[in-house]
Amino acid sequence: MAHILLAVFVLCLASVSLVGAFIPTAGGGIRIPESSRIFMATEEGDGNGTGGTGSLQQQPPPSEVMASGPKANSSSTATRRRRSSASSLGRRRPAKSTSTAGRRRTQAPAPGQYAVATKRAPHQFDHTKDKARPFVDGKTEIADQKCNEDAPAFPLPEGAAPGQDGDVISHEHIQSMSLDELFPGLSFSDMFASSTEFRAALRAAMREDIFDTTPAYAKMSEKARKMLLLPDSSLQGSWKCKDGRWERKGSTNPEKDAGTDSDHRMKKLTQVLSKYLGAGAPTGDDFCDVIGSLCGSNPSTHWIDIVGVQDRRIPHSWHQDTGRSPNGDTKTVLLGFPPEDGHNSVGVFSHCVKLERERFASDDHPVSEPIVYPSLEIEEKYIIRPNFSKGGELICYRDVDVLHSSPDVAWRASVMRFI
Repeated sequence: MAHILLAVFVLCLASVSLVGAFIPTAGGGIRIPESSRIFMATEEGDGNGTGGTGSLQQQPPPSEVMASGPKANSSSTATRRRRSSASSLGRRRPAKSTSTAGRRRTQAPAPGQYAVATKRAPHQFDHTKDKARPFVDGKTEIADQKCNEDAPAFPLPEGAAPGQDGDVISHEHIQSMSLDELFPGLSFSDMFASSTEFRAALRAAMREDIFDTTPAYAKMSEKARKMLLLPDSSLQGSWKCKDGRWERKGSTNPEKDAGTDSDHRMKKLTQVLSKYLGAGAPTGDDFCDVIGSLCGSNPSTHWIDIVGVQDRRIPHSWHQDTGRSPNGDTKTVLLGFPPEDGHNSVGVFSHCVKLERERFASDDHPVSEPIVYPSLEIEEKYIIRPNFSKGGELICYRDVDVLHSSPDVAWRASVMRFI
């Protein structure tokens, strides 16, 4: 009789222990107590033990992951046995894994998807984001910067980059001009300087018209079009309208599109100019071609709307775009778009350094590649930060007369470059 009572007593203790290993949750699931959980990753999950049909509902902290393993103590072994015998409670057994305990299994990406790193780069653990990528207030930073338009010419060191020197430069290196000079009688400069709405509409319309008539963009999806036309992205194409090599998407008459008939290329820009400047406003085609004519007798007709790095201080990167000036009169023209109305300061245009002598690219240097001066350090006294103001919306220069760089601190909506 005593033996029977002892057996019953042992069975009762085992039942209590088994029930205590699983705690029902409010949602009808089962939670394993903190002392009994074991990290587990499943083949159907995301590699972190959270997405598969056989994964646990809660994950242990990393210390528990490292502590668990096939050589765990006897209590851990008992816990695994109890979990294995709990199929009657509706839990599915996870697929067997040959990986060592504590190692997360990763899934191969599905077709058409990219593998994504699950760990951050080591340097991100070492310092805060603010120190890794110092942000600045552009408006505050440029407040102490000076135009320095009377800077002396810079004697370019021998061997700074491939190329050859030309004549000593005696003419003005950088010229400033206004929209009123190009399109008189319209108060163009006043409208451009005082209306954020006008500048934004002009810029957006010009970008759309150039995008929609550039053959290289013709096969892009509507989604790609929307992304490339976002105002914080740069965009390039050709500024030339009359007799230009542009083509409207889906056109069956490219010659008509190219300006040999009454059809215009810059349709949206024409509407914007007419709305804000009145009946005497230039067409969008005339606007582009007149500014482009400042590029000289043999331009490449390349155009780009540059946003650049904003709200950060960056080092200057001195270069020339081509190191050439065909016929001696070919120039780069910049049209600035300030960040606010009434802007009269630096931060919009590229920074420049006047050269003592013309600097030409080597004959074998590709026309489409810039000439860079990666190791060139230039004293502050030589650096010009061209000023943007009402009446000074554009600047131009020959690429052989100056070195130039993105601003060390940019404060602008964008700058359009015509070459």
